[in-house]
Amino acid sequence: MPSSSTSTTDADSFTSLAEWFESALGRYTIDREREWLDSVTPDVFGFNAIQLGLPQLDLLRESRIVHRRTVSPSGDARVLAQFHELPFEAQSIDLCVLPHTLDFTERPHEILREVDRVVRPEGRILIIGFNPWSLYGLRRLWSQECAPWNGHFVSLVRMKDWLQLLGFEPADGRLACYIPPVQSAKWQSRWQFLEKQGDRWWGVAGGVYMLDAVKRVQGMRIIAPTWTQRAKKEREYAAAANRAPNTTGTAHRLRIIK
Repeated sequence: MPSSSTSTTDADSFTSLAEWFESALGRYTIDREREWLDSVTPDVFGFNAIQLGLPQLDLLRESRIVHRRTVSPSGDARVLAQFHELPFEAQSIDLCVLPHTLDFTERPHEILREVDRVVRPEGRILIIGFNPWSLYGLRRLWSQECAPWNGHFVSLVRMKDWLQLLGFEPADGRLACYIPPVQSAKWQSRWQFLEKQGDRWWGVAGGVYMLDAVKRVQGMRIIAPTWTQRAKKEREYAAAANRAPNTTGTAHRLRIIK
């Protein structure tokens, strides 16, 4: 059983991370992450969506899913719970967002297994993590005393391996924050050109990666509703009628229409 001290450490790390997002570099970083989330979440449909961590930030603000909940072991969250012990039924969640959740925990595998339990087949998970193979990762070499530099920074390759073992299939994603991790807004503006150049020439070295994955269930077959099958048959009949040769002549067709 996980110790309570470890859980406290995770909560403290997320509190420090939330405070860092209020800094100049933190705001720059979260703005890039929100741009991606705001473009992806509206295309995910269902009934239930959850955000694991950072309840101070509404990262599901553009989601069309009605029931949206933030989960955190502490703080102003709608659901107070540990990430590896989620109080949701199996296969009940359509969308799960993990904003650096796996960067600041001692049990990333347990959390992913719990996410796998609660997400329904063909459900989506959106993972955001700090990339160790970037200028952000290089910054960690100077000091790891405070967030976010004291995080674990799981690589994108390793993250994809973990997801594959659980049956999640990466569907989309992107990297961002190619600029040097400086706090000066002036220097951030000067380095802004690296965002476009990075995607083109340095596509593996963004400071953060954002990954969209779908839960696949081997052997599962989606059965279309009856009305969908009936509409498909009607379209097939209509197409066949349009291809049929005219044997009665144009004058006869005109009389019928008249």
